Amino acid sequence: MRVIAVIPARYHSTRLPGKPLLEIAGKAMIVHVLEKAKQVRGLDDVLVATDDDRIAEVVRASGGKVCMTSPDCASGSDRLQEVAKKHHADVYINIQGDEPLLDPAAIEKLVNCMRGKDAPSVATLAYALPKAEEQRVHDPNLVKVVCDEIGHALYFSRSPIPFVRDAGTDCTYFVHIGVYAYSREALERFGQLAPSSLEQIEKLEQLRLLQAGIAIKVVQTQAFGPGVDTAEDLAAVRAIVEGKSPQPSLEQRLSHIKLIITDVDGVLTDGGLFYGPEGESLKRFNAKDGLGCVLAQKKGLRLAVLSGRDCEALRRRLKDLGIAIFRLGRLEKRLALQEIFAESGCDASQTVFLGDDLTDLPAFEACALGVCVADAQKEVREAADLVLESRGGQGALRELLERVLASQGLGLTCQKRRTSAKEKSDEEVISL
Repeated sequence: MRVIAVIPARYHSTRLPGKPLLEIAGKAMIVHVLEKAKQVRGLDDVLVATDDDRIAEVVRASGGKVCMTSPDCASGSDRLQEVAKKHHADVYINIQGDEPLLDPAAIEKLVNCMRGKDAPSVATLAYALPKAEEQRVHDPNLVKVVCDEIGHALYFSRSPIPFVRDAGTDCTYFVHIGVYAYSREALERFGQLAPSSLEQIEKLEQLRLLQAGIAIKVVQTQAFGPGVDTAEDLAAVRAIVEGKSPQPSLEQRLSHIKLIITDVDGVLTDGGLFYGPEGESLKRFNAKDGLGCVLAQKKGLRLAVLSGRDCEALRRRLKDLGIAIFRLGRLEKRLALQEIFAESGCDASQTVFLGDDLTDLPAFEACALGVCVADAQKEVREAADLVLESRGGQGALRELLERVLASQGLGLTCQKRRTSAKEKSDEEVISL
């Protein structure tokens, strides 16, 4: 049986242009992947499939083989099918070109799975998500898979599957690794299938096979990676290859947050100042922020407000939201922050500050994370760890609360189970 590994590589990545050629420890990423693939026992050949001369040149210079493919290929699977027309094999292994930390032993498991009379027509890899990382199950970039009793995939999804209905129910999540093995016949069949409805909804190619009734064997292995999809991933991989401690991702840093401190003008409001007939200050708040505050506090997040202004309208708003920790009329924010830390019982490493203007920069430095609204001042956006999509007064705090809770494996909805027809509705409807 002849087995070929194919590494599709395209230059025009949306998030990281030129990704295959980005350097890691002095070598292009595609060369790292190629070297790992060559270590896999049981392969008869390893090819890089690309339509880009720059990638081809680097691969050939490193001693690798190249199969030039059409620039019209929409996916790695399309490139794989073009390779199959030029290079005969019984089994084709599709290895992603952005996996520089590829584990050769995992690929060997896939190769061995495709041998013998009971070999599947399609196989892929997955690993059990460690309990310590379970909050990552909500990350849509982490594809999950559920299988039947004999290891065939039932479904792949960007959503958490299975859904845990009752809190406390033990569940092991399996994360899909995007490496595939195809028999020649299965690859030809795949090329004849039109994109399926589920594939288009989830943006997952493998769902085309499942909807067509083609079984996918899931081989369990150990996690390897991370793969490189973002600049953050690239930094982490570089650190690992160079023997340095990788910096935690933004989601990992958000997962440790216990206290959110927010400014008011330009964050909870759009920055407009209104004065009543008696000279009193009036402010316009967003109801989405209000409901988010109440529900987030029910989930255990602590909230505090730090503002350079003080007025009766703001104090009334804080009372409605149940925010008891605040410092108002304080322009010098460092000392005020220390007071908030002490009152809340949280330290700086567990705190994020949400602001919009230059006076918030000292607070960014004093807290673990600095976050700003979309219309913050340029200097503030540049200093922030996270720039929200929402503008001030348009639900920015709600967006941040949802992001923090998602990183911790929690949702913002607040529901209680009914135990009798006489009890109140499951959903708490709060008008704030």
